[in-house]
Amino acid sequence: MLDAQRWTIEARPWNDPAGEDLRLRQRAELDARYGTDDHEPGPLPSATDVDVFLVAVETGTGQAVACGALRQLDATSAEVKRMYVTPHMRGTGVATGVLRALEAAAVEHGWHTVRLETGNEQPDAIRFYSREGYREIPLFGNYIGSTLSVCFERDLR
Repeated sequence: MLDAQRWTIEARPWNDPAGEDLRLRQRAELDARYGTDDHEPGPLPSATDVDVFLVAVETGTGQAVACGALRQLDATSAEVKRMYVTPHMRGTGVATGVLRALEAAAVEHGWHTVRLETGNEQPDAIRFYSREGYREIPLFGNYIGSTLSVCFERDLR
């Protein structure tokens, strides 16, 4: 169940301090999960290639609790990057809220296909994207040949 009263979702610049903190927390979790900091094929997202960056802020506290980004792949598609939810907000629906807001932003930009990569050591993410209407696809782009990657896609038309 989505509890939208618990948070608001805001567009922020990539270098927003709260967003940077969320991304660092995500990185630390993934480094621990994989036992290395070498678990992401391809170029890391940056201010020069991220078109949309959203941060969910908890109502009342103003604390940033989730984030997600879009990076354009081509004229009709974008890639979801840096989806992260703080541990205390997992299971509240905020991840679905951020994902739906990213999808709406994709449509506004004219991108009708959304792709993403997650890791094979992230069964929770794989379940989440499958549940949210994404289908597993062959590895694409920088992920081709990766032994760690699992890729998904959703058509927004």
